[in-house]
Amino acid sequence: MFGTEIHSVAKRLMLIRGLRSIGQGAMVVDITLYLAALHWSGTMIGGVTSAAGLFGAILILLVGIISDKLGRKPFLLIFELMTMVAAVASCFTTKAIVLVLAIVVVGFGRGQSGAAGPFSPAEQAWLARCVKQSQRGKVFSLNNAIGFIGMALGAAIGGLPGLMHVSSPLLAYRPIFILVAVFSLICTVVLLNTEEIKDDSDSPVKTEIKNEKVIPTSETNIRRQENMAMLKFALVNTINGIAVGLTGPMMAYWFSLRYHVGTEAIGVTLSLSFLLTGIFSVINGFMADKYGMVKSVTWMRVIGSMLMVALPFMPNFSLASFIYVIRNAINRGTQGSRSALSASLTRDKRRGLATSINALSMRLPSAVGPAISGYMFETGLLALPLILTAGLQLINAGLYQWVFGNYDKAKTNP
Repeated sequence: MFGTEIHSVAKRLMLIRGLRSIGQGAMVVDITLYLAALHWSGTMIGGVTSAAGLFGAILILLVGIISDKLGRKPFLLIFELMTMVAAVASCFTTKAIVLVLAIVVVGFGRGQSGAAGPFSPAEQAWLARCVKQSQRGKVFSLNNAIGFIGMALGAAIGGLPGLMHVSSPLLAYRPIFILVAVFSLICTVVLLNTEEIKDDSDSPVKTEIKNEKVIPTSETNIRRQENMAMLKFALVNTINGIAVGLTGPMMAYWFSLRYHVGTEAIGVTLSLSFLLTGIFSVINGFMADKYGMVKSVTWMRVIGSMLMVALPFMPNFSLASFIYVIRNAINRGTQGSRSALSASLTRDKRRGLATSINALSMRLPSAVGPAISGYMFETGLLALPLILTAGLQLINAGLYQWVFGNYDKAKTNP
């Protein structure tokens, strides 16, 4: 399909992402609604979601730096074990401390398309090592597609609590936590049987720097070029991070407030959204190959921003669902190309740092969003967070094209 043989380790990492994404898809539907069923306020829900973003931002940077030295595999094993413990604990209690730790430390409900939460820099760097630079746009887009298709299945499963007639929220949502624990166990087994081989190749950065029309002659010059590329990417990403934080983790809650629907209806909507996003991820991979990774991201983001403006003004849930499904697919379908670009900015020995800075520049600004939108929702300002998101992502699209547009030209005219 992609005209290249994918490395066996890359295939295993994609399998893990697919399995992990099923549980994440269920959680993105259920966790905020579960907290609401336990009588948490909108401000409390937004606050704990913001805390998750802040904690993850701190951990992301540490993971990237340390994994460059110690390897990627140990961090992914730690993440799966933490997820398993959090899911099992959540099966038996509704105590706030348990749920807060599950959301803040593991990232329940953040909808990470199968990524390993704050440990994702290690995962992205490991995958990049197994893929030739010329193929990263396609392979990362395929990896992204697998994650979203898994989330589509998980989101459909996430609608089940609304169909269960039981005496308490804990009993209704327990099967979802069991599902997450089981898939984390399977991912752990696959990881234990996957060998990590270190590669000290420096060729990726040499190609990138040649594309920038600069030929460094020393390690100092190479690092300077890498640092500048990472800084530019982080600054552009920050705007997108703020936009994502305002709405991303809170959309299930927004639908329930705006249209008074339950988990079954929201689960179907998010499931269709993730499924279509997976398809758009594959399409974006081919677009990146034909038109360039940067341009393919820019235009899809512009269209997505326009749809986001229209979303809060839809008169009924059916129309809103339709707009949301299309908008989410177009916007998030670019994630693979964006990850591929960030993974190509440095050599392998600094790739953990590069992917950490990429993730940090998204996670840290996005952490404040849920607290803001949660407060707005509670005060009746349901449209404002969505409009702000659209405006910020439109600005991000323009800056992304302006700063990185030459990357596409360099690849077209090496």
